[in-house]
Amino acid sequence: MPTALIVDDEADIRELVELTLMRMGLKTAAASTVGEARAQLDAQAFDFCITDMRLPDGRGLELVRAYHEKLPIAVITAYGSAEMAVESLKAGAFDFVSKPVDLSVLRKLVDTALKLKPPLAAGQTLASAAPAARTAASGTHAAAPDDGGLLGNAAGVQQLRALIERLARNQAPVHITGESGTGKELTARLIHSRSPRAPAPFVPVNCGAIPTELMESEFFGHKKGSFTGAVKDKVGLFQAAEGGTLFLDEVADLPLHMQVKLLRAVQERAVRPVGGDAELAVNVRIISATHKNLNALVAQGAFRQDLYYRLNVIEVRTPPLRERREDIPLLAGAILARLSPDNGLDTPPKLHRTAMDALVAYDFPGNVRELENTLERALALCDGEQIMADDLQLRPCALAVSEDVAPAAPRALPVGSAPLDSHVEELEKQAIRDALDKTRWNKTKAAELLGMSFRSLRYRIKKLGIE
Repeated sequence: MPTALIVDDEADIRELVELTLMRMGLKTAAASTVGEARAQLDAQAFDFCITDMRLPDGRGLELVRAYHEKLPIAVITAYGSAEMAVESLKAGAFDFVSKPVDLSVLRKLVDTALKLKPPLAAGQTLASAAPAARTAASGTHAAAPDDGGLLGNAAGVQQLRALIERLARNQAPVHITGESGTGKELTARLIHSRSPRAPAPFVPVNCGAIPTELMESEFFGHKKGSFTGAVKDKVGLFQAAEGGTLFLDEVADLPLHMQVKLLRAVQERAVRPVGGDAELAVNVRIISATHKNLNALVAQGAFRQDLYYRLNVIEVRTPPLRERREDIPLLAGAILARLSPDNGLDTPPKLHRTAMDALVAYDFPGNVRELENTLERALALCDGEQIMADDLQLRPCALAVSEDVAPAAPRALPVGSAPLDSHVEELEKQAIRDALDKTRWNKTKAAELLGMSFRSLRYRIKKLGIE
């Protein structure tokens, strides 16, 4: 039988919570001070703890900080005390409930907490502990059997994995920042799949893709006849994510009027459908993401500061690919293995050394999404057995042609000079001339140095007018 510790100096609240938990089948114990609670938590193992924030000899936050890694601890906060709730979540609280205590909210909170999985044992991976997350819409590769879908050995990726594991153990709102294509949705899915909310829906929504006039209906639902075209009741995204996670991608694109309504939904944990008479309680975890700088938008008045603080309780940064170049060979191999069957190839083609060098040297402004698009294009252009640097069609100025052929140093472009394409052509001409001079104009050997096919080299010599 699960056991719970209730910490509150008000006897009536203690009894109310205790009775509610006993009816849920929990064995309960009670404490009225921080000292009493510490003594009981040290003396025996509990499955759950709920504590008031203000106690005669201290704050419930002391218990959160000291014991949140051993068991889920929820806090009871004063009504309307948003700052206190955010502080408790940042300290490691599993979740919070406001006074007066809503018993239906409390029951959902306890039920979720009891489903929480134990911390990972030493050496255990995300994937072995939880079902692999689905591929992110950001273009990241399919889940590998040993990484939960997050490939890479770079320090930034390892730190991200560790943070995902910690975040899965509470209900705090998470805000994910990072450039486009870095796997923000994949990160959100992994947090969800490792959490006790995993059996419930993960509902992703692109805030920038919903027409402004339909936003309230999409998020909160509507009642039949509430507006022209509302021919039946509709369930909103919050209700669709009940018990699970609502992922707000590109949250910075929300208009100000919708930010006000979203703030209320997050604070009150309730939504009012368009045309509805009453608010409906919802139990969802909010994870948001954007590639924009929310701090700057707050300073400009384009994003509400109060909503920012409610969404950005814990911030997660997904590293760009240029900061983890050592992971590119691993990522490229996984992507080729996944894409090859769709291109009619039983065995993924190998990347020529010069092609791999080019990938590692390239900055990938589009990150993993751009890497996948690049390799998908290369699969269509290669001979089916080996991908050459030429098949990648990377920008010539970013292509490290070969260790044996040093490209000419790029020149600064003066204002009012010829178009960029002509300068790129000059760089390409110089690289080809250097390779031809080095091989005494043996085009076959020059093509090998440049990492391209003989036919492609011959075409470019003709196109560029190289004599």
